[in-house]
Amino acid sequence: MNAIVFLGGGRITSALVAGLRLARYRKPIVVHDRNSGKLKTLKRQYGVAVEPDLRRGVDSARLLIIAVRPDSVGELLKEIAKHPIRRPLPGVSLAAGFPLSNLRAHLGSPVEWARAMPSPVCRTSQGLTALTFARGFPGDARAEVRTLFALVGKVVEIPEKQFDAFTVTFSSSHGYHALATLVEAAENLGLDRKSARLAAAHALADGIAAWREGTSSLEELLQEAATPGGTAAAVMNALNDSGYRQTITRGLRAGVKQAGMNAKL
Repeated sequence: MNAIVFLGGGRITSALVAGLRLARYRKPIVVHDRNSGKLKTLKRQYGVAVEPDLRRGVDSARLLIIAVRPDSVGELLKEIAKHPIRRPLPGVSLAAGFPLSNLRAHLGSPVEWARAMPSPVCRTSQGLTALTFARGFPGDARAEVRTLFALVGKVVEIPEKQFDAFTVTFSSSHGYHALATLVEAAENLGLDRKSARLAAAHALADGIAAWREGTSSLEELLQEAATPGGTAAAVMNALNDSGYRQTITRGLRAGVKQAGMNAKL
């Protein structure tokens, strides 16, 4: 009963374990999954202990991390509940849109619940994780959870009512999608792929880094980069005229709607 146990050996578990190993985390990590192939891969790549038996996996946990798809959380917790847990056990769910109230309804005391939303960028220890804790979550366990996710990037604690909005906003998919779209558009203008990727990556990554590391406001930087009458201003104006802001808003609202659907599972 001294390991961090991941229930689910998919992409986010792989990213988190990779980040923890990069941060030289050497405490016991156990992964349970019904897919033996995923377990073999994780064991080979990161040296984790694997446990195909769910009950044994839970029994070995000091901290339980639920890392399955939202539509699988309820079934997993019901399966765990078949063998009552008789000791205090902190649990952290990574399932988007699945609220603390649902976690408690499926598997309550002595399990105390928190939610975490880590970015896959945690693979490089440059991630960002949002945390929210149920009332009564033990203080020592809260500190351990914060410390664990801090090993793979920044940690921010936010109210659960803001979790869905944070989730749909902070996803690294925004950056990847924007990068891929900008590269494709540049290639359509005749730029070769290598140059298109260089230009697009500078526009996104280096520009944002300059904002984060500098003292200028976002509004000031926009004015500096998009001089009236210049090419950048023409691009920004055309994007806005085509409904760029409305498109982003519709996208985020679609994500929040999906999170709400997950809450009903």
